[in-house]
Amino acid sequence: MFKRNQGRVVVENLAPIVDGGRFPIVRQIGDSLTIEADLFADGHDQIIAELVVTDPFGKSHTRKFQSLAPGTDRFAAEIGILDSIGMWQWDIHAWIDTFQTWIDELDKKFEAGLGISLELAEGRILIQSAITQASSQGDTDSAQALSQFEMKLLDESIPLEKRVQTTKDAALKTYMHFHAPRGSVSCLDCQGRVRVDRKKAVFGAWYEIFPRSCAFAYGSHGTFQDLIRRLDEIAEMGFDVLYLPPIHPIGKTFRKGPNNSVVASQGDPGSPWAIGAEDGGHTSIHRDLGRLGDFQELRKVAAGHDMEIAMDIAFQCSPDHPWLREHPEWFSIRPDGSIRYAENPPKKYQDIHPLNFECEDWRALWNALRDVFLYWIGQGVKIFRVDNPHTKPFPFWEWVLEEISREHPDVIFLAEAFTRPKLMNRLAKTGFTQSYTYFTWRNDKQGLTEYFTELTQSSCKEYLRPNLFANTPDILHEFLQHGGPNAFRIRLILAATLGATYGIYGPPFEICENRPAKPGSEEYLNSEKYEIRTWDRDRPGNLKPLIRRINHIRKLNPALHSNTMLKFHDIDNSSIITYSKVTPDRLNRILMVINLDPYQTQIGVIEIPMSYFDLSPEREYFAHDLLTGDVYRWSGGRAYIELSHDRTAHVFRLEDS
Repeated sequence: MFKRNQGRVVVENLAPIVDGGRFPIVRQIGDSLTIEADLFADGHDQIIAELVVTDPFGKSHTRKFQSLAPGTDRFAAEIGILDSIGMWQWDIHAWIDTFQTWIDELDKKFEAGLGISLELAEGRILIQSAITQASSQGDTDSAQALSQFEMKLLDESIPLEKRVQTTKDAALKTYMHFHAPRGSVSCLDCQGRVRVDRKKAVFGAWYEIFPRSCAFAYGSHGTFQDLIRRLDEIAEMGFDVLYLPPIHPIGKTFRKGPNNSVVASQGDPGSPWAIGAEDGGHTSIHRDLGRLGDFQELRKVAAGHDMEIAMDIAFQCSPDHPWLREHPEWFSIRPDGSIRYAENPPKKYQDIHPLNFECEDWRALWNALRDVFLYWIGQGVKIFRVDNPHTKPFPFWEWVLEEISREHPDVIFLAEAFTRPKLMNRLAKTGFTQSYTYFTWRNDKQGLTEYFTELTQSSCKEYLRPNLFANTPDILHEFLQHGGPNAFRIRLILAATLGATYGIYGPPFEICENRPAKPGSEEYLNSEKYEIRTWDRDRPGNLKPLIRRINHIRKLNPALHSNTMLKFHDIDNSSIITYSKVTPDRLNRILMVINLDPYQTQIGVIEIPMSYFDLSPEREYFAHDLLTGDVYRWSGGRAYIELSHDRTAHVFRLEDS
């Protein structure tokens, strides 16, 4: 809860706010923002409250709070358009409006026929105080104008009624607002903050690909140049973020073999997350991928396709990482003198060592990790997917993300943390721009509805931005394993329309790769994490046309660029989910109807809230299926739907006739 400086005005129940102001709320550039608060004081005195807003460049402006409803003591003030990325701050200054309080008392006594000579004298004292204040500030024009009002107020040759009416003059109120002494002012002990991010922090389509599997010759190690040759195809599908797993040298000691085998054979490439070798560590590039110049060319060619590179940052080290030789104090030493490797019992990860963020030399370690980010930012990278941040201390993330964002507010950080809800929420609060979610494990109607209602309607929406990955190199959900190509279609359309930002682990998703390492496992068989794969991305039945279509739909319909207007609708079938996204002006209205059953045809009747969509119940309207181009003529608030194996979903744009 905010603590307030001494002052008679009470400031309570601020909104929107995160943990009483401990953390900033998040918005994107171009958003508008309104701050609400309960504002009241003892007795019947009138109050004035101002919202004092400071932009990221230190420029301030004020907005006056206005009552939302008489008698409720609830007020609101608009910050206005957030037109710069970075951290904005706001404060509330509230005080007793002695002049308006005096006017109210004067009016009551005058209307009751009581004498008001003393009240007029009190008014004179208030105006004289304002004159003194204006004069001390060198504002002689205001001081002279106030003197004129003072004379009118006390001029007995003027009828009393007109003298009282003088107090209603708008110019007098303005002069008094700026120059009357304010007495004790209530303000926030902890200023509110709003982190404003660029638009790609909210809306984007991510494509994950391993560069080492991009070679055109079967079995060869791919390079950045190979990936450059594939960019046309990826860009044509409509993606705007190209996410690369770690591109650094890979350790040889305890290198993992295929399918996470603890024994690697000659030529096995190892896991890219086992970072560090004799060639270098987190600021080096695996020699088989190319040189820094090749990476820079990849980044520039991708930019020519309107795509940005997202780099994976994994703060862990292989046994061969230079830091183990140069800074052994940065790691945890066991009683037998060995360096602790990563474990998640019964799983063991002998090929990586976690860092000890609380070692005696922690300051140097933290600075070195910050400098990893800064190095790649210096190479033009502005998006980072951070591996397992929930296994590192929250104070570190709060510090390092603030350090970087202060100078580079356009950098985007995605938290890859499939962990307990409170940990995921805390990471978002500490400064991560986006978060992985439980979407992968929400496959039924109730689970999807409840979870996305929480993400978009609860306090979560003020700080956590979901990035919905339909699959990852670690997660091949059983729904995809057993549901065939239709399951992939369902999950693609859900991810791309439920979330403003979504992603796929590319080639395996495109070709509906669904073979698990073993029954009950979510790991892929012959996982690309441990070996180079050659994918036949053009094999029959691939999803590239659908992916291209859904990304095209997303870009052309601004309702899909945000999460805030997500609304679920009723349909009389638990296997069909229906929801909408609209723009606030209702000029773009998108209605999704998706069969969650990958095996059978499902039918149902949708309940369409006509007033919500700003549609007339007396007129026909069109439902334009953006997936197929079909147009349906509807009337009234109900519509029959049939979704078969060949038609998994409708993505309707509702249009007036």
